[in-house]
Order: sequence, then C-alpha cells, then structure tokens
Amino acid sequence: MINKVTDSVIYVGANDHDIDLFEGQYVVPNGMAYNSYVIKDDSNAVMDTIDRRKTDEWLANVEEALEGEAPDYLIVQHMEPDHSASIRAFREKYPQAVIVGNKKTFKMIGQFFPGMDMGKTQEVKDGDTLSLGKHELTFVFAPMVHWPEVMMTYDATDRILFSADGFGKFGALDADEDWACEARRYYIGIVGKYGAQVQNVLRKAAELDIQVICPLHGPVLDSDLAYYIGLYDTWSAYRPEDAGVCICYTSVYGNTKQAVEILEQELKAQGVETVVVNDLARCDMAEAVEDAFRYDRLVLATTTYNSDIFPFMREFIDHLKERNFQNRTVGFIENGSWAPTALKIMKGAFEGAKDITIAENNVTVMSAVSDDSRAQIKALAAEMAGSRQASENATADAEEADREENEEKLAAAGSKGFVCTICGYVYEGETLPDDFVCPLCKQGAEMFKPVE
Repeated sequence: MINKVTDSVIYVGANDHDIDLFEGQYVVPNGMAYNSYVIKDDSNAVMDTIDRRKTDEWLANVEEALEGEAPDYLIVQHMEPDHSASIRAFREKYPQAVIVGNKKTFKMIGQFFPGMDMGKTQEVKDGDTLSLGKHELTFVFAPMVHWPEVMMTYDATDRILFSADGFGKFGALDADEDWACEARRYYIGIVGKYGAQVQNVLRKAAELDIQVICPLHGPVLDSDLAYYIGLYDTWSAYRPEDAGVCICYTSVYGNTKQAVEILEQELKAQGVETVVVNDLARCDMAEAVEDAFRYDRLVLATTTYNSDIFPFMREFIDHLKERNFQNRTVGFIENGSWAPTALKIMKGAFEGAKDITIAENNVTVMSAVSDDSRAQIKALAAEMAGSRQASENATADAEEADREENEEKLAAAGSKGFVCTICGYVYEGETLPDDFVCPLCKQGAEMFKPVE
C-alpha cells in the first residue's frame, strides 16, 4: 500500500490485522499500522523500516514508490523492532544506501543485528542537517520519547515533522475509529512515564513551521494540528483532560461492587455528569489506566486480600505509579471482614506522588454494605463532587509556578523575552510580533507579557 503525502513524500507502510497484542500486552482489536515513508529528490531517502511481520510487503512498497530508482539513504529514527526489524533485509537489497542514525542508533543496530555488515553509515547529532536536493532535513533528538536513541526529522521543504512514535496511535489505517481514544491509550501506556521529555520535544517543535505530522503509527496528520499538539501538551504535563470521576474496583463476592454502584448513583445525584466505572478483573487494564489519566478524580475500591490488596488493584496502582500519576484527587473504598488494611495500603502507594489530593471521607465496608458505610459513601460522593474547583485551583497554581520558573530562568540568562500568561511558554526576543500565536496553547500575542 503506497499513498502520496505530498508530491515527493510517499507513504510505504503496512497494516497488520493479525496481531492481537502490541508490545506483548496492549489489546489491539483493530490491528496496527507500521508506517514508513519515502522522500523522492535528487537523493532518495527512506524514513524507517517496519516490523518483520510485514518486511516483504514493505520492500515491495518501497520499490514501487521509487519507480526503479535506488534509495540513497535509510534514516533510522527509532530502533524498537516494530520499526527497525527490516534493516537487515533493506541492507541486503540496497547495499549501497547510507544508513543514517545517531551514536545510540548504531550501538543498538549492532545489538539487534550482530555480525551484520553495516556498509555505509552516517552518524548525526542533534540539529544536524541532510540535504537531499530540494529537501533539507533537520534531525531533532527526542531522547526517552520513549527510547534513548529516538530522533525526529523535520523536512523544511514540505514542512513535515517525521515524529517517530510521537503522535502515534493503536489501530490499522483502515480502521474507522476516533483518533483521540486510541492515541490516548497508546500515549499513556507507552510514553506516559516520559512527560518531561515530551514537553522538551514540544518546545523544540514550537520553533518549527509544521504543517504535517508523519508518525510511525496511525494516520498522517495534516489538518487541525493545534488539536493534536494541544492534547499532547495536556497529556505530557499530566493535566486532567476532562472533568469526571473514574472509579476502578475489584470485588470478590459482589459487596465491594455494590458499594461502587451506590457511589456511582450518589455522584450522579450530586451533579457529576461523567462517572466511568472499571472492573479491574474484567476490563482492559490499559483502558482503565487511560481513564484514570483522562479524568480529574479517581476512586479506588478493593478488598483486603492476604493482608494486602487484591492483585488486580495492586497491578493497576503499579501502572499509575510507573507513569507518574499526579495532579488528581483520589478517594478510596476498602472492604474487610476482620482486619481491613486495604485503605492504608492504597493511601500509602500514593505518598510519593506529586500533587495528589487524598479524600478525607474514605469508606470502610465491613463484609457487606451497612447503614454506616452507606453514610460514608454519601460523604465521599459529596466530597468528590465538590472537589472539581479545588482541582482547577491546584492546576492554576501549578501553571503559575511554571510561568514564574520560566521567567526566572530567562532573567538569570540575561535574555529578553515574553511569557505566555496562559501556559508559560517563553518567547525570546526584543519584540513580540503582533500576529504571534503561542505554539502550545494557541493564544494570541495579547496574552503575553514582558519578562521583567
């Protein structure tokens, strides 16, 4: 399958509908797309290879796109095997092509393909350029988004950012599905731990005139880029995306489930419009993690189990901690018949988390829901329903702290500039153009103030 992105940039990737688990853990009912691109110019470049499951199809696509010409370069942006597994096959078919990568890239090629004849190579550094003729490529390093060797490539001619795994999603390209849902699950599951690194890349990208984003998974993005970049800014800054309460629970005999159902009813009665409930023993765990990061409030409900918490809840909390879960309000429901300890253990798991507000009105169920525990559930619902404004205030305080930090850094460097009063983005320069638009939050010049 080949498709034109522009007159000289051609998609040569492949859909995989046979895969059931991506990276051995993420359910992909609509398959996966492994993306690769050819840039045709005086010198022809291939942007990444694809998974070995589709090597033959990919090589045929590359050959078709090149129309009898040979590739001069293979640019390797990411060494994860779903993008690098076909390097050996490429080298065998095109021995004269130059493999372009960074120092870490070539170390990993040696690890994945021991004994392979590397042939011609070109090592690049952050900010280096490569001219193909009309196309001028600039390499933008993106370490830990989400491997250390990752780099993106900016084509100044067609104003394309080849974004590696950034802005990718689950699902084959012929799947009819909402972008945000599967992109969110993909981002939080795979990249979520590296929010600070993604923020760094967004700052680099803000300095580029990007009209098209070509990721290694999912569709090419060529319109409404502010929407996609805005979501990435929200996700990587660990800000809640939507107002709502996510409830995640485990239940052995149905009593904890009953407590959750009562809480759901009480929350809706208190005016909470969005309440999402996940049974951790039966749902897609990655979907539950996605929900926890999407909404501004979270309630965890589980039983005491072997003086600990139920295994699915332990796994779920580990997923949150691994991905730096923060900036949320969290409440708890525990159940125990003789010595309940789940509440203490769950609260303790969040002690080191950043900007987590623990609910005061948590719930203890002794075996089955009673009048006493019903009253506790009602109090928790009232607190969670009223915590939205507190969450917004905390987010505003955090953003103000970020703005002040950016101003202090700029002042310490002796630079002049302007800071966005909405998101804290700093524009360095003597004057701010009247038509300037913040690359992060898309506000106009009127929302900037001089750095004092």
